[in-house]
Amino acid sequence: MTREQAVEAMEAGIWTAERFQEMGIRLAGSGEMGIGNTTTSSAVISVLLNLPPEKVTGRGAGLDTPGYQRKVCAVREGIRLRQPDPADPLDVLSKVGGFDIGGLAGFYIGCGALEIPVILDGLICCSAALLAVKLCPQLGDYLLASHAPAEPGGNPALTALGLKPAISAGLCLGEGTGAAALLPLLDMASKVYCSMSSFEEINVEQYQHLI
Repeated sequence: MTREQAVEAMEAGIWTAERFQEMGIRLAGSGEMGIGNTTTSSAVISVLLNLPPEKVTGRGAGLDTPGYQRKVCAVREGIRLRQPDPADPLDVLSKVGGFDIGGLAGFYIGCGALEIPVILDGLICCSAALLAVKLCPQLGDYLLASHAPAEPGGNPALTALGLKPAISAGLCLGEGTGAAALLPLLDMASKVYCSMSSFEEINVEQYQHLI
């Protein structure tokens, strides 16, 4: 895509965040549905984190070994031919990313600006969040990781974002279901934090360290 198209993709995501605010939404979940976008996401993560393509590229929907090798080659060749600038996230998006990644990145930036926390789900969301945080570092305070992605590029991206996934269950998700799975856990944690009695309230003595 052109740089202008990359900006338009992100603006579409920002517009979506604004609609969320108008609807009174206070917590957002994100996901995606696509074909081939673990390839573009792996390329984005490879460039932004300066990692070899084979370290961040997985089998996606279930490639066999020859297919996986072609995928790694495609990521490597795409980066070599397009020469994206890792210091310029928009350049990376336009040269090796996709419109879905741009839309998600813009959505995260919009939500952060409007103080709406967002739950990430899967590799593509992680690559978009990484790109968005490179553009707007303060955004990281508004991101939550639902689960550890099965794709190898997911955990390096989450580590770079400073996020720890709440769910580690080998989930091969990214369509928003992982984000939805975190919601009842957040509800439970909120209930415990806001409603559970303290030791003082139920007359339990404080722990004392044994020597």
